[in-house]
Amino acid sequence: MKVATNPHSLPRYCDASLPVPMDQPFTYALPETLRHRVKPGCRILVPFGRRTLTGVVLRTHDESPAMAAKLVLRLLDEEPVLDEGLLALGRWIAHYYCAPLGEVLRSMTPLGGEIRRSKQYSLSDAGRDAVRQLLLGTPGEDASVTVLRALEFRSLTALAVAKKATGGDKALAEKTLKSLAKKGFVSSEDLLADRDPLRAAAERLCVEFTSRPGAVKLPKAERELIAFLELHPGAHNLKTLDNAMAGASQAARSLGRKKLISLTVADSVLARSAPRPPHELNVWQREAFDAIRASIDARGFKAFLMHGVTGSGKTEVYLTAIDAALAAGRGALLLVPEIALTPAMADQFFQRFGTRVAILHSAFTDVERAEQWRRIRNGSASVVVGTRSGVFAPVQNLGLIVVDEEHDGSYKQEENPRYNGRDVAIVRAQQAGACVVLGSATPSLESRYNIDRAKYALLELPERVESRPMPDVEIVDMRQEFLDTRKMAVFSRRLINEIATRLEAGEQTMLLLNRRGFSSFVTCRACGSRIECANCAVTLTYHRRDKRLLCHYCNYAEKVPEACPKCGGEHIQFIGTGSEKVEQELHQSFPTARIARMDRDTVTSKRHFETILSGFRDRDYDILVGTQMIAKGHDIPNVTLVGVVSADIGLGMPDFRAAERTFQLLTQVAGRAGRGELRGRVIVQTINPEHYAIRCASAQNYAQFYDKEIEFRKAMRYPPFAALANVLVRSQEQAEGLRMSGELAALLVPPPENMRILGPAEAAVPRLKNEFRYQLLIKAANRKTLNETLQRLRLHALENKWGPTALVIDVDPLSLL
Repeated sequence: MKVATNPHSLPRYCDASLPVPMDQPFTYALPETLRHRVKPGCRILVPFGRRTLTGVVLRTHDESPAMAAKLVLRLLDEEPVLDEGLLALGRWIAHYYCAPLGEVLRSMTPLGGEIRRSKQYSLSDAGRDAVRQLLLGTPGEDASVTVLRALEFRSLTALAVAKKATGGDKALAEKTLKSLAKKGFVSSEDLLADRDPLRAAAERLCVEFTSRPGAVKLPKAERELIAFLELHPGAHNLKTLDNAMAGASQAARSLGRKKLISLTVADSVLARSAPRPPHELNVWQREAFDAIRASIDARGFKAFLMHGVTGSGKTEVYLTAIDAALAAGRGALLLVPEIALTPAMADQFFQRFGTRVAILHSAFTDVERAEQWRRIRNGSASVVVGTRSGVFAPVQNLGLIVVDEEHDGSYKQEENPRYNGRDVAIVRAQQAGACVVLGSATPSLESRYNIDRAKYALLELPERVESRPMPDVEIVDMRQEFLDTRKMAVFSRRLINEIATRLEAGEQTMLLLNRRGFSSFVTCRACGSRIECANCAVTLTYHRRDKRLLCHYCNYAEKVPEACPKCGGEHIQFIGTGSEKVEQELHQSFPTARIARMDRDTVTSKRHFETILSGFRDRDYDILVGTQMIAKGHDIPNVTLVGVVSADIGLGMPDFRAAERTFQLLTQVAGRAGRGELRGRVIVQTINPEHYAIRCASAQNYAQFYDKEIEFRKAMRYPPFAALANVLVRSQEQAEGLRMSGELAALLVPPPENMRILGPAEAAVPRLKNEFRYQLLIKAANRKTLNETLQRLRLHALENKWGPTALVIDVDPLSLL
């Protein structure tokens, strides 16, 4: 029986948070048809100036606003996509990281792909007059005229205009429409439509028979497909069917809309994953698991730091702990730092938990992410594997969060909102009364220090599984190598011999050089000038394969000059070594070796990454060269040699975390060796063999490194002994940037108690993407005082109408560049 609703008791307004730089809610009027349906956490479409934006409802009420409120255009969700817990988490992020709430909530809901946005253009009165009077010339001579004539009788999208007026050139059509709109001849209207999930690629769709068509008449292709599916029960990959039956893809989509078959988006990993029974835990793994299970059973918040050496079996502990969470009727969330690690980790999870697993990362299309999100939201997926933004997954009855490689910088987002996924995971676990496990072979100093402060409990896995030995590590002093050979060689004689030995034995080698390209920079031997980026204050890197110089910040590229642009000298010199040059040198030293390279130049998508890595795992390659991509998370038993071409890259960076990053990278990459039955060996080439980061990493001695580094941090009042914020001012005009940074400095004189202000000064990279950059580094003993100070700076920027990107506030920065 339908219950009658009194319209006068229903809220007439809602406050919504919008993805705009202004940090305030906006009030909208609710149409009568929506008053009983709109709830906090739902998404709505609203007018905002000339735009139509997607907002998140914060509350509904009857408080009349001071100004007339515009009407909500559309409700996108019948049920909230963000529950009370996630809304509270969003508010915490906005406050802690000094970011607009609307931008935070937008990053928490990856459902934008469900709405297809487009613009429809039509002639204004002035445009109709222009067509009649041919003010803009004759047809065929001017694109503006042909576009106006195309719009004379009906409104069109840019794509339709391109087909009718510009020979299919959409870019020209959009440019012309923009120009005509500025002149007042054309007006535009936002079009919004639901995106059809059945338009996903065939290889991503699974087809299953649901019901017979009855009296409905179907085309031949649809009848044949229905008959096949009825005779062959179960799910079928649509791509496979399309290869076997002509027109199967189109027929399946049509039948799906008629509700005669089931079409669902499924992850390709699931199709190839065979069930895998759990491994038996060793003593150390069992002890760690027992502590985690006890916390899950207690149903209260507790944070663990699992410090396990490389190859100690942390993943198996994660899997067993998730089993325990599921057995307790609770959901689980695993975060990994990079997309590159997701396929391998997801494969293990699908083998263990099957269809209860959902995957969330940015390599998916908008529709695919939305599909995964919906599965999690409705409870059909209770185990989630995701990258940084996966921390916002709406897991039902969350009981366990695991943050793998918790030290990794990829958990920190480098654009607004600049949150750290690891820290947000801890806060979310607190709110949910869940257990959180931070796992790493090289924990961040902040996390390790929380053990000393009794904020986290320590779980240790000090041995590799099956008592496999740690790899032997040898340091090669490249200064002595030069004195002995009188050559500036990429490889030491020791490393060359070890690679040759592995090739003869049929074993595999991984070589790390954490620098892309062929040569680090190009210089003139006559005048000494270096060739710099036109947009950034950095030198260009030479990429030999593409025969160009490239900026790794803004992707500006230019040809290699034949002569020096400054003095005209013809002696152009290439300095430094990158991963591309390492690959070339290997081909010269080992002509018959099969070599693959993995860096951002060769890996431009998830597919490329999987292809290279699976080929190396299947022994199609003998040697894998790469940047930090190859350093973590890979378990390839036949790799018995790891070579670090230059361990010093990163040590000289102007950043207090330089030594920590070097130690972590070297320790992680060394851990790729000897993970099978054969003992591993690591060769570390360096010109700083006495540096404690290199020494401790070579000895795999985290405790010694921690004791050394924590004393440095304490003496210099760096985290974890102070709260840190990096305040960056950006402007395309240098004088304006100086003025604005000076205004901020004046606001901080005198500085609050127990706070130190460094700057303003030029940033380490003073010009980036044609913007001048000035920074203030703020150290505070008290987080509350730091936050109050940062809010003052934000308020100053808003009151003085600074541009939306002029002020950047990075709380707990991982990079000061």
